[in-house]
Amino acid sequence: ILIFFVQYNGFDNSGNTSHKQKLRINMMNTLKNKVITSIAGLDTLPIRIAAGIIFVAHGSQKLFGWFGGYGLEGTAAWMDSIGLSPGLPMTALAGSAEFVGGLLLIIGLLVRPVALALAATMAVAIASVHIGNGLFMANNGYEFALALLAVSVALLFRGAGSLSVDRVLQANLSQN
Repeated sequence: ILIFFVQYNGFDNSGNTSHKQKLRINMMNTLKNKVITSIAGLDTLPIRIAAGIIFVAHGSQKLFGWFGGYGLEGTAAWMDSIGLSPGLPMTALAGSAEFVGGLLLIIGLLVRPVALALAATMAVAIASVHIGNGLFMANNGYEFALALLAVSVALLFRGAGSLSVDRVLQANLSQN
C-alpha cells in the first residue's frame, strides 16, 4: 500500500516530480526503512520463533478456543467481567495481536510494529489482570507477561535479524 501510494502520488501530470512530491516520497521511504530496518545477526531468530509460537498459541486460545482456550465469546465474557469492556472488541484486538503478531514474528515480517503492538498487549495484561496477584505465575502473577513484554521490547529495539522477511525487504529497498 505504501509503495502504491508513493508511486501513484509521486508525479504530476507532466511526469516531473515536484518538490512537495519529492518530500512526500522521501518521507514514505524513511517510514518504510524505519519499519523494516533490522540489525544483522542471528540472535533474534530463536527469540522471535519461541515468542511467536507462544503468542500464536495464546491468541488462538482467545480467538478459536484452541489449546484449552474459551474462544472469542468466552474470553469476551471474561474480559467484560474484569472491566475490559466492550469484551468482544477487546478480545478480538488482543487475540488478533497475539495470533497474527506471533505468525509475523515467526517469519520475521514487520517485526518492529508487531513488537510494539505485542508490548502494548502485554502491558495491558499485566496492569489489568496480573499485577494484583504478585510476581509469580503460580498465583496468576505477572511473571510470564513481563517476560513476554521484555522480549517484545527487545525486538522493538533490535528488529528481526538476518534470517527474516524484513531483512530481505530491507536489502531489496536499499538496491532501489
